[in-house]
Amino acid sequence: MTLLQLIVLAVVQGLTEFLPVSSSAHLILVSWFMHWPDQGLVTDVAIHFGTLFAVLLYFRGDLTNMLRAVIRPQADAATAQNRRLLGCLALASVPVILVGGLAHGWVEAHLRDVRVIAISTLVFGLALWLVDARCARQRVLSDLGLRHALWIGLAQVLALVPGASRAGVTLTMGRLLGFDAVSAARFSFLLAIPVLAAAGGFGMLQVVAGDSTLDWGGFALAVVFAALAGWICIAAFLALLERFGLLPFVIYRLVLGVVLLYVSFAPL
Repeated sequence: MTLLQLIVLAVVQGLTEFLPVSSSAHLILVSWFMHWPDQGLVTDVAIHFGTLFAVLLYFRGDLTNMLRAVIRPQADAATAQNRRLLGCLALASVPVILVGGLAHGWVEAHLRDVRVIAISTLVFGLALWLVDARCARQRVLSDLGLRHALWIGLAQVLALVPGASRAGVTLTMGRLLGFDAVSAARFSFLLAIPVLAAAGGFGMLQVVAGDSTLDWGGFALAVVFAALAGWICIAAFLALLERFGLLPFVIYRLVLGVVLLYVSFAPL
């Protein structure tokens, strides 16, 4: 893999991991356009760790408060809320980690097809648009309970389908449950932490157990670029969400799905 390919793919992953637009769709589209081979397991692991560091850094205050609520529990409302949020994150993470661990090989073998990604990009983009346009939006993050977390966690399993977008399906379910866009997005970002940690850790075990040669310089570079792009993406997305809502991302997603359909039938 060239240095240019490494940097571009790390930045693309960082910019799209937290948006409801499907990072897998963008990685495939970029590689197709540039005529690049598959990036390989080591690069996948690096960019997963990079985006994990981005969300840990951005939400370090929230994470510190949740940790303190567990270590030094107090009787005030803020501590109870942070403890409940941590429980919601734990519960919502269970379905996708269990199903992902069991079905990872099948997904890789049968669903990593450009046509599958194109169709899921379009279908889940339309679902996001319908839910965002029609559902009430009065709930905020402090209203989140275990029932809401479980539904969002079950929806996150759909993100195992390439093109569905983990951020997209969790945002869609959050909006369906009546949460405003910013609150749904913040929970989606926090929910990325255990998922990215599990994906990166599983990939690293595969690297260690397999025959992949680990270039530590390239690995570190991919982590850094993915982390920087991911942090910028989170900050920009929350700001844009408050001003413009989700419609621009729905439109972009529908255009992307059409482009991917063209790619799926075009000669490489």
